[in-house]
Amino acid sequence: MFSALMKWMQVNKVLPQISDTERQALEAGDVWIDGDFFSGTPDFRRMLNEHYDRLPEHEQAFIDGPVEELLGMIDAYRTSRTRVLEDRILQFMKDNGFLAMQIPKEYGGNPMSAQAKSTVMGKVTPHSGILSSLVAIPNSLGAAELLREYGTDEQKTHYLPKLANGEYMPCFGLTEPTAGSDAASIKAEGEVFRDSDGQVKFRLNFRKRYITLAPIANLISLACRLRDPENLLGHGEDAGITVLLLKKGREGLEIGNFHEPIGDIFYNGPIVGRDVIASADDVLGGPDYIGQGWKMLMESLAGGRMVSLPAGAVAGMRMAAASAGAYSMVRRQFGMPIGEMEGVQAKVGHGAGMSYMFEGARVLGCSALDHGIQPPVASAVMKAYSTETAREVGVDAMDIFAGAGVMQGPSNIVGGGYASAPVAITVEGANIMTRTLIVFGQGATRCHPHAYEVVQAVENKDTGKFRKHLLGWMGQFGLGMILSLIRGLTRGWFTVKVPDVHPKTKTWYRRLGWSATRFGLLTNLAMFLIGGKLKTRGNLTGRYADVIAWMLLAFSTLRRFEAEGRKEEDLPLVQYSCQYAMAQVQKGYEGIYENFDGPVGLFLRTLGRLWVGINPIAKMPNDTQGREAAMIYQRFDEQFQRLHNDCWFGKDDEPGLGRLMKAFRLTTEAQPVREKIVAGQKARKLERGPVDEMAEQAREAGVISADEADLLNRANSACLDAIEVDVFTPEEFFGEGMVPGETATGDDGRNHGTAGEEVAKAS
Repeated sequence: MFSALMKWMQVNKVLPQISDTERQALEAGDVWIDGDFFSGTPDFRRMLNEHYDRLPEHEQAFIDGPVEELLGMIDAYRTSRTRVLEDRILQFMKDNGFLAMQIPKEYGGNPMSAQAKSTVMGKVTPHSGILSSLVAIPNSLGAAELLREYGTDEQKTHYLPKLANGEYMPCFGLTEPTAGSDAASIKAEGEVFRDSDGQVKFRLNFRKRYITLAPIANLISLACRLRDPENLLGHGEDAGITVLLLKKGREGLEIGNFHEPIGDIFYNGPIVGRDVIASADDVLGGPDYIGQGWKMLMESLAGGRMVSLPAGAVAGMRMAAASAGAYSMVRRQFGMPIGEMEGVQAKVGHGAGMSYMFEGARVLGCSALDHGIQPPVASAVMKAYSTETAREVGVDAMDIFAGAGVMQGPSNIVGGGYASAPVAITVEGANIMTRTLIVFGQGATRCHPHAYEVVQAVENKDTGKFRKHLLGWMGQFGLGMILSLIRGLTRGWFTVKVPDVHPKTKTWYRRLGWSATRFGLLTNLAMFLIGGKLKTRGNLTGRYADVIAWMLLAFSTLRRFEAEGRKEEDLPLVQYSCQYAMAQVQKGYEGIYENFDGPVGLFLRTLGRLWVGINPIAKMPNDTQGREAAMIYQRFDEQFQRLHNDCWFGKDDEPGLGRLMKAFRLTTEAQPVREKIVAGQKARKLERGPVDEMAEQAREAGVISADEADLLNRANSACLDAIEVDVFTPEEFFGEGMVPGETATGDDGRNHGTAGEEVAKAS
């Protein structure tokens, strides 16, 4: 019976059809806590034992020492304008191991944990795009990591010390005009031939673009497809995707030109190769790794997506939220801080909640990497959803800063991150593709307790394995139907085993357990009833991705709260984060029910959708939750500093963030003084009027002391400094020789009119 069923499944393509490249992606990495949600019965006690690490002393010392020193050395605004990084800064990075965090000590490296690398990248990224790329590329997907994992002894001995000291500057050549998110379809070709000396070599022709650090790189990890018409390598005519190491200077290799990225500038450009000759010795890993390039990339990306891009996104989110909270209390309109207005407060609260949640997810995910777990589905979730949410929080911050966010210059705190957000959205797999193809498409097969086993059994015609896992799948499906009904009726009570946690967070474990049961059931329905057509249902799989992503993020919030000692003062952030995440889960379910077709589609779209609507897992956070979350980011106190202890705020006298945080600190310290003045006004000891203008009158009336009056005056002065925007002279604005009213002379020496006339014509 089972043998006949297997044949029927093959003929009718009931199960997903998996290509070789898809198989390599599926088999890369590990199933992690995402598997608990796909199973429908998460074990929260075990999940709460997942590592949530603190940095060891030597890594924290690096962040508190050389990283702080590096950020203090660079004039970020000037560097972004000139696009030139001073030699002394690059040399400092080389001397202090900033390029060597992926390299073992025996090769001169400065090895760091995934969490430490993420923390360093996060601290650097909001400050400078150029610095960010110089830290991220050498320490993420690139030559050092691939050499460490796959390189021959000779390659490691030659390349790794020179990568560690900066003699080699790496870049990774993957993306092409016709191969972006679909990287497996690369056209870069290496034709295998035998030269006049009888040696087997490769003639490479390629055109790469969007390659970060390419303009300044001298070592390229190049992904190409080897074609072997004479089968000289013994791998057939198509030898497969292979990674080659190419040094700058080879004949036919063109490198050094620039693209101009949007937002904060970083070095990025094309690489072109015309009849570049390489040999088997240039294959990363040696001849044994010919054709293994795609597998190498998938294994690296399985965990790599958890590090660099989420690091920058989460850091950008945290900085935008922190600066928005600070600005909302420094900027006053209508006689009050704008942060006391509910519309502003709602946006501050949202940024605070998202920052708390995603920071928890970052640490939890990096801790998994540091303990040998490579979770591709969770990594894809972090890449896509952290960058999307960072863009959202950045837009909110721009709304709060208003004019101060629009006017560019060294005093602008949020404009650079706002303009640069599309970069993170796009690289390492565009978010649209990651959400609609990878998260659920890969997760449903890889993380499901039985699905991939059944697929393998059918492909291998293994009837015993097929019987075992198909029966297991049927049992899981039946149990899921029963539990989904019971947990839906009881809203997670009685059947979800809640671990020993803080009483005010127990409801979220119940709701997560209830949601996971529904998710497991709906996953099975999709695989049974839509099957191989799921690949074409991107909108539907995207909604499934939203559900699993926000469940993972909600759990990360809870894991952080437990790991940090259940701090009562953080509960408003926990409640807002979980409420928002589970509301997104609810939204995802509504979309799934409304768009599910097939045999049960009518039921799900009608009665099912009605039930989901009247019995929601969660609604959006209410005004009180938003206000309580916002208030944590509107006080410069011990909690605010603890939540941002690894962020770079600059020095008090620096324009932008430094001046803002100084004003925020002083205005928080001066708040009790304001309250005394208000009390004095109510007691009729002082006249009515703007509180911040009453310092001298209040001192003379004995309502406040001289020191308190001085504090209030200093706070007011600092606030005025913090809200200033930059002003440029005509020479600075137009550039030398192009000031309005002056004559502009072209290279040909002829008079081309005044710059003012040119501006008028352009208008």
